[in-house]
Amino acid sequence: MVIAVNTRLLIKGKLEGIGWFTCETLKRITQNHKEHKFVFIFDRKPDQEFIFSDNISPVVIPPQTRHPLLWKIWFDYSLPIVFKKHKPDLFLSPDGYLSLRTKVKSLPVIHDINFVHYPQDLPASTSNYYNKYFPKFAAKATRIATVSEYSKQDISKSFSIPLDKIDVVYNGCNEMYKPLSAEEIEAVRNARTNGEQYFVFVGALHPRKNVSRLLQAYDAFREETNCGVKMVIVGEKMFKTTDINSVYNSMKFRNDVIFTGRLSPADLRQVVGSALALTFVPYFEGFGIPIIEAMNCDVPVITSNVTSMPEVAGDAALLTDPFSVDSIRDAMIKMYKDEKLRKTLIEKSIVQRQKFSWDKSAENLWNSVEKTLGQ
Repeated sequence: MVIAVNTRLLIKGKLEGIGWFTCETLKRITQNHKEHKFVFIFDRKPDQEFIFSDNISPVVIPPQTRHPLLWKIWFDYSLPIVFKKHKPDLFLSPDGYLSLRTKVKSLPVIHDINFVHYPQDLPASTSNYYNKYFPKFAAKATRIATVSEYSKQDISKSFSIPLDKIDVVYNGCNEMYKPLSAEEIEAVRNARTNGEQYFVFVGALHPRKNVSRLLQAYDAFREETNCGVKMVIVGEKMFKTTDINSVYNSMKFRNDVIFTGRLSPADLRQVVGSALALTFVPYFEGFGIPIIEAMNCDVPVITSNVTSMPEVAGDAALLTDPFSVDSIRDAMIKMYKDEKLRKTLIEKSIVQRQKFSWDKSAENLWNSVEKTLGQ
């Protein structure tokens, strides 16, 4: 069997949530199913680390997919040429995009549809493309995979897709995320925050990640507690960050906010693992990988009470209203002051995190592949 795969997000040093999903699931699937041939389709020369096994044939096709017009060209005009040559039995697209000009059975992974609910959070051209084409991709798909029960229900309702056509494939967590020793934590804090405790946020900086309210809540938390706890923000700026800049510049305690930019996985594990708690309070998420990364490091979690986050966190996190600065502040105060609460959440997270691993993700995605081929 020949399986063509959209691997355009496998870019060395630039893996985000969907990129990690693509990398970790495909690594396992290709190595566990040597009886099949995989055609990995890139939009630029791939790094050799993404050619996971000898049953993979890498193909590079232009143009590089940097904006909506180039997405349209790549999927609807370049991809069909590859399909004509390699004659795949299935097209697997881990980022949800499909070609509307082919008849190959298709399995897109649509991680979430935040653009339906918050179109204003994206650049207009991107929002328009997503809202025009993703309903068409969903309708064309043979089956659909997504990363949470919340997203399954959302896709079904928003795009009128039968629930039995959608499979849930949870995200996993890199195995390097493990608890740090007291000595390691002290060293990281000395290097990053002059030895002070800190809250940490992890995620690309754009509106739905809710960093503006988080910063306002942190300022209010500091005002209330008169403590030295700092705030570490990990992630690259993406778009529409004017609000973050405005809030930051108005903060009383802005000098205690550290923006690290993107970190390597090894550095990220150190920074997350040394935090007092993760403060991850987006107002929309299809899953929320940082939640389970923190849980695997024995770091307690504050997260949002909306969309997929309660599903991922279970009873092992402090849930807060992401639209309320006061609610986020109160959760930070409670987490800071209550050591017993922190220990209880960590104990519960040891159970909750067992539900999520990349081995399980790969197995469930392969089950979805087999269902798709059987239709």
